[in-house]
Amino acid sequence: MSHQTLQTIWFILIAILWIGFFFLEGFDFGVGMLLPFLGKTDEERRAIINTIGSVWDGNEVWLLTAGGATFAAFPHWYATMFSGFYLALFLLLVGLILRGVSFEYRSKNPDPKWRNRFDWMIFTGSLLPSVLLGTAFANLLRGVPIDQSMTYTGNLFTLLNPYGLLGGLTTTAVFLLHGANFLSLKLDGKLREEARAAAGKIWGVAVVLYILLAIFTYISGYWARGMVNPGIAPITALVVLLAAGYTIRQKMEGWSFALVALNIVLTQVTFFSLMFPNVMISSLNPAWNLTIYNASSSQYTLTVMSIVALIFVPIVLAYQGWTYYMFRKRISTDKKSLVY
Repeated sequence: MSHQTLQTIWFILIAILWIGFFFLEGFDFGVGMLLPFLGKTDEERRAIINTIGSVWDGNEVWLLTAGGATFAAFPHWYATMFSGFYLALFLLLVGLILRGVSFEYRSKNPDPKWRNRFDWMIFTGSLLPSVLLGTAFANLLRGVPIDQSMTYTGNLFTLLNPYGLLGGLTTTAVFLLHGANFLSLKLDGKLREEARAAAGKIWGVAVVLYILLAIFTYISGYWARGMVNPGIAPITALVVLLAAGYTIRQKMEGWSFALVALNIVLTQVTFFSLMFPNVMISSLNPAWNLTIYNASSSQYTLTVMSIVALIFVPIVLAYQGWTYYMFRKRISTDKKSLVY
């Protein structure tokens, strides 16, 4: 297999890893952000946490794998992005640590103040990654200052431009909607109704932000490149998000979850399609863009990685699918059924 073919394959595989992460961890983050607001009592908050208690850490593996695959397949991409976005990625890591610690330690002490403190840490640890990831991906599409030596020359405030912040807010709103739909699938009784009601309220905000982001993306990403027709993926992404409003009102919980999940998947497909063959766009000079060709590892490295991925990826997918199947039942506020 040629080097160029392997480079394209690994770009697609990394895209799939990010799509899987946004799809799975998206509702995780949404649940975490909704926790202090939907859960009025300790039992209700425990029930909410238990909906993701068995899967949240597995979902985060997709992020670690995406980072590891980037490091191995496209080391120049990894080096430029992780050094340039260092502070943003550090804050992302802080958020993920806050979440992980809070899930494990919240129930170690029955003191309400203790538990409330960890509930807000879960909220913060879910909000930070949502905003930061949305902002980072929007900036990657917009372009960031990279010089001829593949060095990022900006700082954290460079990323905090209007388009980047709009990407962060939109991602957060869609994750909140995704989480509310997931809770309506997993909870029972009064909490189920409250989660569905929350989804209805969040949907309107998510649609407005998504349309604004789509308009600016079309202008800067498609129109600026002379592309009038954006293709089926972004159009379908907007349509399914609009359709989710109907299914939420009709209490079609499974469809609501599936439609928002499809919106997230198609949004990421649109992002990586617009980026290809670039992995990082230079706002200083298009000739300084990082591409899959000038940022990749050797043909031998990509070949070995492909063999390893072919063996182990199906095993990981099968295991994670089995996990979701085993923990598919709805959760109530009955203390006997609560683990976390």
